[in-house]
Amino acid sequence: MKVRKPVFSGSWYPANEKECETEINQFLSGPKDTLLRKSFWIGGIVPHAGWYYSGELACRVINLLKDEQPIDVVVLFGMHLHSGSPNFIMPEGAWQTPFGTLDVEQDLAHDLIRRFKFQKETTKLFNHDNTIELQLPFVKYLLDPSRVLALGVPPASQSLEIGQAVAQWAIEHRKHVKIIGSTDLTHYGHNYGFQPKGSGQKALNWVCEENDRRAIDAMLELAPEKVIQEGIENQNACCAGAAAAAIQAMIQLGADKAQTVAYATSYDKSPGDSFVGYTGIVMRS
Repeated sequence: MKVRKPVFSGSWYPANEKECETEINQFLSGPKDTLLRKSFWIGGIVPHAGWYYSGELACRVINLLKDEQPIDVVVLFGMHLHSGSPNFIMPEGAWQTPFGTLDVEQDLAHDLIRRFKFQKETTKLFNHDNTIELQLPFVKYLLDPSRVLALGVPPASQSLEIGQAVAQWAIEHRKHVKIIGSTDLTHYGHNYGFQPKGSGQKALNWVCEENDRRAIDAMLELAPEKVIQEGIENQNACCAGAAAAAIQAMIQLGADKAQTVAYATSYDKSPGDSFVGYTGIVMRS
């Protein structure tokens, strides 16, 4: 089977198994999500910055998705896309991680390709996009599903239809699936060309308490259309389509409750006038 090689290992996260395992264990040695562990989580929303900045938060969310039943498929929604972008899919092959390979769920991929238009990626020709790759070591190590499928979807209404189709396929084929939506929140400051509140503490407070809060509230409300609207209008979700599609899939799978695992910003690790917001959210019925 052809295998897609990682692009960001050795820079955004460790390149070898031992170093990845060490970091994962460090991430999970921090705050204990004891109460959250008592629920059956259908999926969640994770950030996708380098592990130094948001790896702990993504790791904690994905760790919460473990349950006693073996997982057939993990579906990951991601990619930095605008409203006019095409959908993306790698329908065949496998993804390489430091812990081994993850095979693509071809049956679901081909079902989606029959119903929607996708730009197909291969194990050799693909966008160098961090939103999916950075989650895969966590998925392999913590969940070890039989298959995965990664989907790039823009902030557009059809993305919700794709999310719904993923859930319908899982239900019809009686597959135990977990859903992950990958997005960071507000990218603020000169580095990102977005600083409506100037700089300093006032700007940081606005991002944390107002702009990111609106996006997080839309996710907690399980309101995928609102997530897309927020991302477009307020630039508070860089992959609003991915988060919205994931939420729509989780709703179809029975989710009606959501809970925040944690919130953070890159400012926490590297204070400055340019920074990014991160959230981790899990959803259940």
